[in-house]
Amino acid sequence: MFESTRNTRSMLGLILNFFEVTFHASVRKVRKNHGNAILAIALSVVQSLMFIAAFYFMFSLLGGRTIAIRGNYLLYLMSGIFIYLTHIQTLRQVMSAEGPTSDMMQHAPMNTLVSITSSALSVLYTQFVALLCILLMIHTLIEPVEIHYWPGALGMFVLSWFTGVVLGIIFMGLKIWFPDVVSILSMVYIRANMIFSGKMFVANAMPAMMLPVFTWNPLFHIIDQARGHIFVNYIPHNTNWEYPFYISLVFLLIGMMLEHYTRQHASASWGAKR
Repeated sequence: MFESTRNTRSMLGLILNFFEVTFHASVRKVRKNHGNAILAIALSVVQSLMFIAAFYFMFSLLGGRTIAIRGNYLLYLMSGIFIYLTHIQTLRQVMSAEGPTSDMMQHAPMNTLVSITSSALSVLYTQFVALLCILLMIHTLIEPVEIHYWPGALGMFVLSWFTGVVLGIIFMGLKIWFPDVVSILSMVYIRANMIFSGKMFVANAMPAMMLPVFTWNPLFHIIDQARGHIFVNYIPHNTNWEYPFYISLVFLLIGMMLEHYTRQHASASWGAKR
């Protein structure tokens, strides 16, 4: 009387379904804290402008403009601030993405991969649009914006986002086991990058004895390499893009293994403990 039916789907259908679910989840992430996506982008623009204004006045008062690269000073500030903000906000969003014990996982198409991907893409979208808006404002209201090699600069922007994704996956996988420890470690990492990301100075101007204090940080390499692509008269000698790229691939492998192990041992009671 009753016959079971099998819903067979092709690989292409599964891929398209994944992208569809990820798209809707990304839209939900963008609109989660705000009524609409435009407001979320506007707040990202305002936040970035506040950072730029704060560093502009700080450098002006302390005489820090003398260590900047010759060229558009606002581009010098933006190259550090936007890459830093993109990296940190991506890390936070991915780290706080819905895990295996979330109520959202009760819906059939939803899984942790969709949750992580949508969280990461929502930050990339808002930060990229905010970056274009601020560049347009500077170009039309202050002075023309000239970027020496924009594909390379865009690549470093995406690489900073990617490193934030992989570190966020690691923190996400550890958070359900050690929530307090991970909260402290993530806060220390974010605070340390206020200095060790190198957004306030360039690697070529640093003394050799100070370089090892900063070169461990992938974000330091990314910001310095981005400035090499943005400014025609700056060639980075002490950093490279390969180090953050390959270390991100290693962290991605570790993070996915950790997330898989956590998902396999997930318990519904964990949600009540946090």
